[in-house]
Amino acid sequence: MPSNPAPGRARGSYADGFEPLARVFADHLETRREIGASCAVFRRGELVVDLWGGLADAESARPWEARTRVCVFSVTKGLAAMALHLLADRGRLEWDAPVATYWPGFARASKASMTVRTLLGHRGGLAYLDQKLALSATFDPARRPEVLEALETQRPAWEPGRDQGYHAITYGMYAKELFERVAGEPMGAFLRRELFEPLGSDARLGTGPECDADVATLYPPSTGARIAKTLVTTLLDPRSNEARVTRASLAKDSIGRRAFLNPHIDLPHGMAAYNDVAVRRAELPWASATASAQGVARAYLPFASRGEHAGRRYLREQSFTHAYGRDGWSERDLVLQKPLGWSCGFLKEERHVFSPVAESFGHAGMGGALGWCDPVHELTFGYVMNRMDFRVRSPRALALCHALYDCPAIRDRR
Repeated sequence: MPSNPAPGRARGSYADGFEPLARVFADHLETRREIGASCAVFRRGELVVDLWGGLADAESARPWEARTRVCVFSVTKGLAAMALHLLADRGRLEWDAPVATYWPGFARASKASMTVRTLLGHRGGLAYLDQKLALSATFDPARRPEVLEALETQRPAWEPGRDQGYHAITYGMYAKELFERVAGEPMGAFLRRELFEPLGSDARLGTGPECDADVATLYPPSTGARIAKTLVTTLLDPRSNEARVTRASLAKDSIGRRAFLNPHIDLPHGMAAYNDVAVRRAELPWASATASAQGVARAYLPFASRGEHAGRRYLREQSFTHAYGRDGWSERDLVLQKPLGWSCGFLKEERHVFSPVAESFGHAGMGGALGWCDPVHELTFGYVMNRMDFRVRSPRALALCHALYDCPAIRDRR
């Protein structure tokens, strides 16, 4: 374990040369920008930052512990990308093969030639579904034919490959069906056996009852508060990312609006429905994974070290180094309204958002959670929290990432 005790209200420890990150994390707790949170960093396979603090549940005052986990929303997409990369490494999935090679019904509605790479790069024009679905339908086995029909009959909103729009929900729906047809088993069980457990990661897609006591309560902003904050931001800073997203979502039939609202949440409490046991039990590869910060950081370990960790090879180096570059890029993603790209399911952000290193990749989650890796410095980073932010990129997550690269242990070796 790192030798320096966490400062302020934070708990845990950090290694020499990582004090700036520890102090920013502690400041977020001190100023109550966090209710509860954890942050972990591995460097060259060694844990160098392991911090946590605050409350896992505000009502009961249950403290956030080292093992506390929480729903990580779209950080889940990065975990799903890992599963698909493992299949590709084993020769079971070809990125440039038509999706219909593995899933014949996908060819319906003008999708016969769409490749796996195009679909997973959010360039397939399938950012929304025309057929109305409820969230509960996506994890009800009895309603699988209904969901499958919606996916197969969806016609692309643009010529596949021509443009890019974040498939906020549909990415996971399509990725799940594709994975299970190729692998012949659920994605969550595969990830747990092939990646999470060997790495000592507590990440789970489909979280079992043995983890329930460690799950933190999510605190999303209320619909009214989110709308109010977004409108104020739009008025005060009309060129902000949030302002662009707001304007692009005003039209009822806009791509951005439709991408987030179907399947609709048919459970009580809106986004807080992701606190429900049924949702975390489900394997929703776009949103429902739970993990601690260390669990997220551990899952990325092989991807930061050329496919190998602790003497075990998880992937051949050539199987995923294409993720160092971009499969696709848009100066204005049609949904998130910002410069953005992906590489076979992994997010490729603008440089200096999460990392100044162009080769870095991972995935952010709604509200602020983040899983990221930097293969140049062999860094993995995990951050999870229960006070969700309304912005596209949480200032707390950005501050932690910037502090990491300002740490002498990293800065002085760049």
